[in-house]
Amino acid sequence: GSKAFMKDVADAAGVPTARWRRFADSAPAKEFARTLGAPLVVKADGLAAGKGVIVAESIDEADRAIDTMLVEGAFGTAGAEIVIEEFLQGEEASFFALADGTHVLPLVAAQDHKRVGDGDTGPNTGGMGAYSPTPIVDAAMQARIMAEIVEPTVKAMASRGAPFKGVLFAGVMIDAAGPKLLEFNVRFGDPECQVMMARLKSDLLPALIACSEGGLGHFDLRWHDDTALVVVMATHGYPGTYEKGSEIRGLDRAAALDDVLVFHAGTKREGDRILANGGRVLGIVGRGTNAAEARLRAYEGVEAVDWPKGFCRRDIGWRAIAEKVR
Repeated sequence: GSKAFMKDVADAAGVPTARWRRFADSAPAKEFARTLGAPLVVKADGLAAGKGVIVAESIDEADRAIDTMLVEGAFGTAGAEIVIEEFLQGEEASFFALADGTHVLPLVAAQDHKRVGDGDTGPNTGGMGAYSPTPIVDAAMQARIMAEIVEPTVKAMASRGAPFKGVLFAGVMIDAAGPKLLEFNVRFGDPECQVMMARLKSDLLPALIACSEGGLGHFDLRWHDDTALVVVMATHGYPGTYEKGSEIRGLDRAAALDDVLVFHAGTKREGDRILANGGRVLGIVGRGTNAAEARLRAYEGVEAVDWPKGFCRRDIGWRAIAEKVR
C-alpha cells in the first residue's frame, strides 16, 4: 500500500533497488528529478489501480507528472506523497512467493505487458496480458531473486516485529548484473495470477493455509511444464474514459475451445446477457507446449468472442517467442 515503505524495507534489508527519494511537495521533488536526470520514474506512493507510475522521458514530463500527483491530486490520497527514482534498464519480470513469516515458498515467474498498445506503446495499464514461464527467469535467476530480494525482505519484516504472511509479488528488473527490485505487491498479480493458476497442478488452498499457519517449511507445489498465456480484452477508451454496458457474446463458444479458459474481470449479468462493467473486462487464457502455441490458442479464444466495443493487444508473448527463435 506504500511504495516509500517498501523502499525503506528494501534499503534496510540490503535489497538491490533503484536510487530514490520520497516527496510531499513539488519543488524539492522537481529538484531531485533534475539531479537524477531523464529518463526517471514518478510514482504515487499508494495504490492507484495500476496507473500511478509514470516513466518520464524528459524533465518536462517529470515536472508534469509531479504536478499531476502533488498539485492537481489526480490520484487522491494515493498520490499525496510520491516516490521519484532512477529509471532501470533491462527486462522486467514478475516473481511470486508465499511467506509464512519465517519460511518462503517460491511460486513461479511471469511477464506482464503494462502498456496499452502493441509494441509496448501508449500509457501504462493494470496489465494487458501475461505469460508464464518466462525465459529470463530460469532456475539460476530464480535462486538469485530468492536469495537477494525475497528472503532478505521476509527476514527484514520479521526483525521489525511484523512478520509477513501472505503472497509476495516482486516486480524485478533484470540486466547483465542481475535482478533489482522495482516494487513489491502483497497479492497475486492481475493478469499474472490467471496464467499461474492455469499452470498449477497442486491445490492452492492447502498452500495458503500453510502460509497462514506457519507450515511452509516442508511444503511444496507441483507445476505443469506447459506455457500459459492470457490476453486481456478491455473496453475501448481504457485506460482513459470508457463506457460501460456494452453486450458481450460468444463467451460459451470461447470457453468450449480446447486449452482455453475465460476469466471474467469486469462483467455483469443482466438477464441472459453479459455486459461490460469495467475497463479490463475479460482474460482469455491459452495453454500450450510453448509460448507460440499458447498464444495461438489464446487468440483463438479472443476471436470467438463477439464484442465490438472491446479491444486487445495483438502481440502478447512477443518477447518469449522472440527468445525462442534466437
